[in-house]
Amino acid sequence: MRVGLAWDAVGPVEGGRGLLDLARSAGLDTFLVFDHLINVFPRQAWDTDFSYVAGALPTPDLSLEFATVLGNFASVAGPVRLAVGVTDPHRRHPAVLAQTALTLAQFTERPPVIGIGAGARENLQPYGIRPDRQVGRVEEALQILRMFFDTEGPHDFKGEFFTLDQAVMDLRAPGGGVPEIWVGGSGPRMTALAGRYGDGWIPSDLMPPAEYARRLSVVHAAAVAAGRDPGRIVAAGGIPVIVAETDEAARELCRATAIRYLALHAGAAQWRAYGVPHPFGDAYQGLSHLLPHRLTREQVERALAVVPDELVADLAIVGSRETVLDRIGSLVDAGLRLPVLIPVSALASPEAAGYAVESVAWLAERLRSETLAGEVTA
Repeated sequence: MRVGLAWDAVGPVEGGRGLLDLARSAGLDTFLVFDHLINVFPRQAWDTDFSYVAGALPTPDLSLEFATVLGNFASVAGPVRLAVGVTDPHRRHPAVLAQTALTLAQFTERPPVIGIGAGARENLQPYGIRPDRQVGRVEEALQILRMFFDTEGPHDFKGEFFTLDQAVMDLRAPGGGVPEIWVGGSGPRMTALAGRYGDGWIPSDLMPPAEYARRLSVVHAAAVAAGRDPGRIVAAGGIPVIVAETDEAARELCRATAIRYLALHAGAAQWRAYGVPHPFGDAYQGLSHLLPHRLTREQVERALAVVPDELVADLAIVGSRETVLDRIGSLVDAGLRLPVLIPVSALASPEAAGYAVESVAWLAERLRSETLAGEVTA
């Protein structure tokens, strides 16, 4: 059983270094950073009433560039694997992504991970990049990355989105430590791409164990159909965690404004399941469609006023350490092999942040324990 930790790569780089130190001291497998140009929180509503974090960060959009960050962290990562989860092939040509990963591999003890997703609208539309036909572009990018990583060039490729004409990529990872490709997304097309081309699958949305198992079966079936070994594909997942000393205290943290705001990352269909129309309309599909920098304070306040409490609790694993451990264990039963912990409760208060950090090490130790592994590994 392996465990990872995620950092949003926003604000002072020292914060990320501190979390990487935690990952290394706690024996975590993977340290993953997000890749955003615009953060997911609304700048017009960003103040200390929204989150205490605003006292140190004047804007939520101090987003750091992932490759520079990981290159800086490489010398101190040691055995912790460095990953981006996820970038996209709209802003970066797959040849540039391959060069980035192969360059990073020169500095890391373990092969780095390039996570590829379809792209969030907040990172594309404001910068004049059309967020259309995203999955088709991802598939071509994956084909090119596999070509660069697995075969000798020069390379030719003619697709709808990318063309290679005797393209050279002679850079190789030392010691055969080829970078890994993890595919984000949980829809049927993206899960199938994870099976056909990926070394890992890392959906960003939390789902019930039965649904995780169903979608993982799509990954595995696609791998088999492509003549690949499904057992070699890392079954990962971003796991938002809201943790406190008791279940009741954790549920209380869900009332914090910044955590409550996460319900706006859910799509209209999820809201309808609670009998409430989404304030952004019936066509809203969730985080991938969010343009947070355009939200006014009034829009945020009106939306937060109608958030179903139960929905907030369903978007993260909420509870005491023991409860969180048990629920992650249920996902492990369903096939999860690398939970990447996202300590969401750190948004609520400095005290909640301290407890969340301590809980990462506690959870990692127990998730890796032989007792739990024996209970949840088929």
